[in-house]
Amino acid sequence: MVFVVDDDEHVRTALARLIRSAGYRVETFDSAEAFIERADLESCPACLLLDLQLPDLSGLALQRRLHEWLPIIFISGHGDLSSAVDAMKAGATDFLPKPVSDSVLLDVLERALGRARRMFESRAERADIQSRLDHLTPREREVMTLVVAGYLNKQVASELGAAEKTIKIHRARVMEKMKAGSLAELVRLAEKAGAAPTTDASR
Repeated sequence: MVFVVDDDEHVRTALARLIRSAGYRVETFDSAEAFIERADLESCPACLLLDLQLPDLSGLALQRRLHEWLPIIFISGHGDLSSAVDAMKAGATDFLPKPVSDSVLLDVLERALGRARRMFESRAERADIQSRLDHLTPREREVMTLVVAGYLNKQVASELGAAEKTIKIHRARVMEKMKAGSLAELVRLAEKAGAAPTTDASR
């Protein structure tokens, strides 16, 4: 999916025609607020073709809200060097001055959509891992935190004031609920979810 936000109706129409001719789905919006209200950012990979100068929220302001959600390509007839630098520093995929050739734009869109797919898959993976974490009991979360920090079962037992046999049972349940086949996989899942601890057993 390609979203186009531009307050010029002729530009929106021309861009939508070009993008559809390349086989991509496209939705157009005449303002940042319209985009914020109506665009579905969660159902499929997407990138945003964004005008710098908009009648309500500026393109750069909209970028600050959305850069973690989808790749953003600026296209503007009003762009200056400082705006381009600001946009790229904030994570824009590209900054194209109007008029831009069809071939250049389609090349940039292809790269942006490739990045969009990776971002979409990463979000889906994090959501799946978070769902697994949510099924852990508070005690299982405590055990997992210590296990991924490198604690042995007996160290976890000592830390939590429980029997080592009980810790083994909790650990087995953690592995099952997290769908982790090894300790290394459990650590990877914890890191992906931002649940990896900052301490370790060597402290």
